[in-house]
Amino acid sequence: MVAARLAEDWSPEQISGWLKVAYPEREEMRASHETIYRSLFIQARGVLSKELTSHLRRRCTMRRSKKAGTAGQQRGQIRDAVSIRQRPAEAEDRAVPGHWEGDLIAGARNTHVATLVERHSRFVVLVKVPGKDTVSVVSALARRVRRLPEGLMKSLTWDRGTELADHQVFSIATDVQVYFCDPKSPWQRGSNENMNGLLRQYLPKGTDLSAYCQAELDQIALKLNTRPRKTLEFQTPADTLAAVVASTS
Repeated sequence: MVAARLAEDWSPEQISGWLKVAYPEREEMRASHETIYRSLFIQARGVLSKELTSHLRRRCTMRRSKKAGTAGQQRGQIRDAVSIRQRPAEAEDRAVPGHWEGDLIAGARNTHVATLVERHSRFVVLVKVPGKDTVSVVSALARRVRRLPEGLMKSLTWDRGTELADHQVFSIATDVQVYFCDPKSPWQRGSNENMNGLLRQYLPKGTDLSAYCQAELDQIALKLNTRPRKTLEFQTPADTLAAVVASTS
């Protein structure tokens, strides 16, 4: 069972937490994440171990600093931008679903993919964009957002990247208000920044992102949305969002 979950790219911590939720009365089904790591890296020596460790998210000893900057990116050149400080209070405490964060992740050859994360459930949507210009990004985002259940997106918080300079066009097309982070403050979209880091397991830096079709991006999003998350008490984003949709239907 642990091997099957590892093959689905679940982390040892996610597996450990999920086992407690799935088998609350069975002590023999428990395994700490330390035990899982130990079995992978110390006890097991065969081909199976190598195959499973390839699914672990972090395979290097160095971690990128959270203070990594955005040098060289154009910021703050957005007309009529509405500050994140004007965002409804309900979006801040995550208690009410429907408030999303968004960004672009970059690949080789000036290729990009748009990422959207719902703050309450951490549900992720990936959107293929043909270019970084605002017309391309806004058009692609609007098409995808209109496919979401009605009322599921109430607001979208974005960084100061000029790819959303046409935010008013997006709002008219989707009835979603856009808010912008303070200059040089990408940490104000914490859920999105975290998700972008998780995505690098599937979309490594230096990858030509134009090679991925929308169906392939949807499969990557599905993997992330069906992993249990510690911040959700080891429920999955998909289950959390489904519960929200069911309660409002």
